[in-house]
Amino acid sequence: MPETTPFRRVLVKLSGEALAAPDGYWLNPPTLAGLAEDIARTIEAGIEVALVVGGGNMIRGARISAAGFIDRATGDSLGMMATVMNSLALETALNAAGVTARTMSAVSMPTICETYARQPALHHLDKGQVVVLAGGTGNPYFTTDTAAVLRAAELRCDAVLKATQVDGVYSADPKHDPTATRYDRITHDEAIARDLKVMDTAAFALARESRLSIVVGSVHAPSSITGILTGQSPSTHVVP
Repeated sequence: MPETTPFRRVLVKLSGEALAAPDGYWLNPPTLAGLAEDIARTIEAGIEVALVVGGGNMIRGARISAAGFIDRATGDSLGMMATVMNSLALETALNAAGVTARTMSAVSMPTICETYARQPALHHLDKGQVVVLAGGTGNPYFTTDTAAVLRAAELRCDAVLKATQVDGVYSADPKHDPTATRYDRITHDEAIARDLKVMDTAAFALARESRLSIVVGSVHAPSSITGILTGQSPSTHVVP
């Protein structure tokens, strides 16, 4: 592993689906343990880490509201609570791996975890602790991608690592187009001009405005987070 990396502090965005068990259960303990060990190695490489995890392994507010069962704002509130559950599970796994972690929620739940505030979060990161940021932005109609970029800008992160299902940003969907090529490095403006789906529109617009780099890589690669951030695993860097 290189002694130095291009990043000092990174916000890692994980999908909720990445935590699900093969049988469909919302949480897979071996996956949690593996992610925690991976993040521990990232800390050892000298990178400070904040985490945002989605809640799609349990519920998606937009999807359930589209079915007509409940309204969108209520559905998104359910999704925010799902992210708190995932975040607490990650915090527990990280602590078991020897990494001090603190869950902070944008939706106030003081008997369960800290309420998110920028200055305490910065203090935890400065002390070398992992901050697990739950509850999205605390508002409906915003995705956890948007929450990840927002928190990264607030917490002075060098980049957002989006750990996803593929090992980077492609010219087309590689699942449907075998001729699709992966970009190693691309600018925000080039991604917009080529209509590449890096993140949802609101999240990407905020990243562009904040001049925040986005790194896209596969959550399924061995030592995925550490490997991507240290340049040992393939990824795409979307830069200002």
